[in-house]
Amino acid sequence: MAAVGVGLSLQPQLLQFVDANPGAVDYIELVPDTSWTDLGPKSSPRYVDHDDIIEWLKCKGLAVVLHSIGLSIAGFHAFDREHVEQIARWQRRLGARWHSDHLAWHRAITTTGEVNVNLTLPATLDRQTLELVVDRVNAVQSAVDAPFLLENNVYYFDCGENQVDEARFLAEVSDRTGCGLLLDLHNLWVNFVNRGWDLVGYLQVIPLDRVVEIHVAGGLEMDGFWLDAHSGIAPNEVWHLLADVAPLCHGLRGVTFELFGSWYETLGDHELMDQLDRARSVLDASGVQVST
Repeated sequence: MAAVGVGLSLQPQLLQFVDANPGAVDYIELVPDTSWTDLGPKSSPRYVDHDDIIEWLKCKGLAVVLHSIGLSIAGFHAFDREHVEQIARWQRRLGARWHSDHLAWHRAITTTGEVNVNLTLPATLDRQTLELVVDRVNAVQSAVDAPFLLENNVYYFDCGENQVDEARFLAEVSDRTGCGLLLDLHNLWVNFVNRGWDLVGYLQVIPLDRVVEIHVAGGLEMDGFWLDAHSGIAPNEVWHLLADVAPLCHGLRGVTFELFGSWYETLGDHELMDQLDRARSVLDASGVQVST
């Protein structure tokens, strides 16, 4: 799994930035679920691919990784294996270096059918969920011919009574399945600000040698909560975390800056370039060797 450097989570509004700034990023992180239309399990064909993004990526010649939002891997509902196969098809089409999703759920079964809440809701971290996640990670890894990473989540609230903390949960899943980890430092910072999480303790427990990718992002405050809004520059504290953690992640292959497209005009090209340059500077100062 080749190293790829500094990346940008792609949004439609960011295409012009990448076009206008060749060399600004080493890779693109694509949310594949936004690159097709899902007509539903009873439709044939179920998926309508948006081939224009594939052509654009091929023209850019940039490495690609996939960051999906649709696995709902920790949800107690029927696992959507057709969705997994669709990710596998896109991985093959793009030659994606790895793919990832969240330790979360977003689908639920109600009396009227399945509901997609369109949020990465926190899982109940108990033994039952652990066994479920281990089985599903193994299924994903069998279906998709690229390394799979699990991302730590944001916890504005808890769903049920946790029996283990997230760092230990992810450590056991990774140990039992061999999957990698995506360490989202802004998610971790949000949990510290809102919930008082022990950052040092968390980073001492989670297996940093399993971290393949790191996310950095910005957020905003609303009603006393710090939100993982991907709305601007990353807080200085997140950059300090990156500087501390990156040298300890011996399997690190990429640092990705996340920005929702709706905030691109507000942030502007100069500030976005500054965030990407800062990520590269932290990696260089940390002695982390990344290259295409």
